Amino acid sequence: MLNHSKILVVDDEAIARDNLTHVLSKEGYGVTAVETGDKALQELEKQDYDLVLTDLMMPGIDGLQVLERSKEMQPPIQVIVITGHASVATAVAAMQKGAHSYLAKPFNLDELRTLVGKALEQRSLSVEVLRLRQVVAKGKQDFPLVGQSEILLGLKKTIKQLANMSCNVLIQGETGTGKELIAQGVHMLSTRSDERFMAINCGTFTAELMDKELFGHEREAFTGAQRGQKGILEVADGGTVFFDEISELPMNMQVKLLRVLQERTFLRVGGTQEIPVDIRVIAAANCDLKKNVEKGTFRQDLYYRLNVVTLSAPPLREHREDIPVLIGHFLEKHRPSDHEITSLSQETLDILMNYYFPGNVRELENIVQRALALSQGSIFTPDLLPDEVRKAPREKPLRTLEEVERRHIKKVVHATDGNKTQAAIILGIDRVSLWRKLKRHNMESAN
Repeated sequence: MLNHSKILVVDDEAIARDNLTHVLSKEGYGVTAVETGDKALQELEKQDYDLVLTDLMMPGIDGLQVLERSKEMQPPIQVIVITGHASVATAVAAMQKGAHSYLAKPFNLDELRTLVGKALEQRSLSVEVLRLRQVVAKGKQDFPLVGQSEILLGLKKTIKQLANMSCNVLIQGETGTGKELIAQGVHMLSTRSDERFMAINCGTFTAELMDKELFGHEREAFTGAQRGQKGILEVADGGTVFFDEISELPMNMQVKLLRVLQERTFLRVGGTQEIPVDIRVIAAANCDLKKNVEKGTFRQDLYYRLNVVTLSAPPLREHREDIPVLIGHFLEKHRPSDHEITSLSQETLDILMNYYFPGNVRELENIVQRALALSQGSIFTPDLLPDEVRKAPREKPLRTLEEVERRHIKKVVHATDGNKTQAAIILGIDRVSLWRKLKRHNMESAN
């Protein structure tokens, strides 16, 4: 129960106003009740509220006007419109203007409690999205990796430690895990950060095109080459070159890259003069590159040149706690100018938190972009998710042994109505051992 929440009740009927105040106060909410729309707006100017319950038909400023002005004055606020004059038209009008829900008189108290609870959950999520956007906006110039999970913080720490070393780096991880962002992080924190960061995808070029892209060419080196051109290595001199999908690099190009790493010089296509180059090489693979060496599809000597330091890009399922902040980041990154999603429903978050994400962070970004493109309102609802995500079986998250123990003890103690002696017998331990476990899990008052 969100008993810290503040609710503003607006109704010109004293009985209805008093009943709502009584019911909501018993639930533990802080309730302020006013009889006119004008007084409601004055209250909203004085302090922040989490939820407004407003009657629709009132003299002067009516419920729809209260709804509109509430959302303008306090964007995260949720509004439930209550009326004795229920109609499809008024319901549609209220929802179009941003109402969380619509309740017709006379209403069931359980229905009221449920709607209030859902509205306050929605408000909490809206505030969290706004907070995460602020966090992202504040920190996005500092580091390209978004997230605060333990696994990501550990990765960032490692990146900072090796950034100013001159060694080459190999990044391994599944597709969509952000390997290029990790490479950018290494570059941004290094002494080379003022120089160029150049990326090349080894899987998108033939050997001939790769040769020209990497090393450049001299004038008349081939038909149509009317002037010479610098390649990526030359342009990036002093900076960093990122080789994505390094496992796809053709064998003859592997030989040439190895020579660059050993000699720190190269030849343009059609050239005869050695050109010195000072670059840091970061490579990435979505497979186990060592197995490619064993199969003979990747040179062992090049592998050892690249694999001075290895970084692992974790799949999203291993740091699910970063999903909310990533959603906030992608909403901020891709929001259109004419409208935007400002919050996501609890059901949407639950679905995404339990989804396997075979495409990892990149798939989550695509999901958010799709939602922004299809959305007609301000809430990221489940219907904006792709069918394969919405209908995917929910994963049962793996839990630590300590968490399993805590949950089981809590369940047994609750089942015995707090009888510690009986609970200890069921658990197969003595009462002192149970007391110690309750203390360790901060459950001394469990019942």
